[in-house]
Amino acid sequence: MARGASPRTVLLAVVELLAWWVALTLLWLVLITTVDSLELIVGASCAALGALLARAGRRAVSWR
Repeated sequence: MARGASPRTVLLAVVELLAWWVALTLLWLVLITTVDSLELIVGASCAALGALLARAGRRAVSWR
């Protein structure tokens, strides 16, 4: 995001990242058999990284 970005732009970016994170975390939870606390932390962290990469990829393709 550029300096001086409008609050609406920042809010939309946060909502998009949160939506990607929730979707990726839920997908990960569906694919594992048991939920251990360490696995939950690792899965949520990987989902956060995936959300950042998904947003970057979408922005690169959509030219926004």
